[in-house]
Amino acid sequence: MALLLLISKIHICKKGKGHFFMVKNSFISVRSQKEKEENRGSVEFQVFSFTTKIRRLTSHLELHKKDSSSQRGLRKILGKRQRLLAYLSKKNRERYKELIGEFDIRERKTR
Repeated sequence: MALLLLISKIHICKKGKGHFFMVKNSFISVRSQKEKEENRGSVEFQVFSFTTKIRRLTSHLELHKKDSSSQRGLRKILGKRQRLLAYLSKKNRERYKELIGEFDIRERKTR
């Protein structure tokens, strides 16, 4: 379906008299043109786009721990993805399990 690439960028920052390095990780999704033109309203595509946003925001928050706006956005996107996965697990359990395995999203423990 899609391929995620991890790209690390090293930034040299000057603070006071010294220098320090920051490593910023970026996830880039690589999809074929055919996949880009497929049904963007499908649950799988939406979960994929939310997952890439979550990974991008997580790497951003590793550098900027006090960015409360990004933390709020991350929580909202996590909730949306969780609701979509709950819907998919009710409608089609097989597709749900495939999606969980493909994107390395751990399955939530149910009672």
